[in-house]
Amino acid sequence: MDWDALFLSLELGGLTVLVLIPWATALGRWLAARSFRGKPMVEAALALPLVLPPTVLGFYLLVAFGSESWLGQIYQRLFGASLIFSFQGLLLASVIVNIPFAVQPIQRSFEAIAPDLRDAAATCGMSFWRMVRRIELPLAWPGILTGMVLTFAHTLGEFGVVLMVGGSIPGKTKTIAISIYDRVQAFDDVAAGRMAALLLLISIMAIALSYALSQRIGRRHA
Repeated sequence: MDWDALFLSLELGGLTVLVLIPWATALGRWLAARSFRGKPMVEAALALPLVLPPTVLGFYLLVAFGSESWLGQIYQRLFGASLIFSFQGLLLASVIVNIPFAVQPIQRSFEAIAPDLRDAAATCGMSFWRMVRRIELPLAWPGILTGMVLTFAHTLGEFGVVLMVGGSIPGKTKTIAISIYDRVQAFDDVAAGRMAALLLLISIMAIALSYALSQRIGRRHA
């Protein structure tokens, strides 16, 4: 078992959820509540990581994070290090790749809230932020929780983008998915099987926990 790769993957998944979910919640709520001419294009752009091959997306991110890009140059000036082949670059790539896995379930949960509830809250004199905090967020919480679980589970299993942007540096960018690939390349099927089984178990437990909590929250607000 490559424990360093496992712990790095868990850290990457947790930080990706921590960074992405607040932004995904705000974006999902905005898309659910607004109608505008370019909305389908915005939704299509956000969903691109679902259909683009990981190596294609990883290539574009590699170019965007490289020393020749404005983002890479700014990061180099601020921190004196390269954004690519670093954990920070890996985290930023993970956030971008997981946008649809977080935004889509959150957007659908906000769309499921009856408009009459918002109208009633406004009639009662509730401010916008109080309405969001007291009414919308509790009702949309199952979708937010689903987005968190999908983001975490997908981060653990991501391979193509991670390899393109972060490489395979032990203790720095080598995740459990890359470690499994390396073990298979070395014909160490036993080690690869153990890590794959553990990854499968973690993913099943995370999704099962998400369903259980969503059902409990749904009954509470029924």
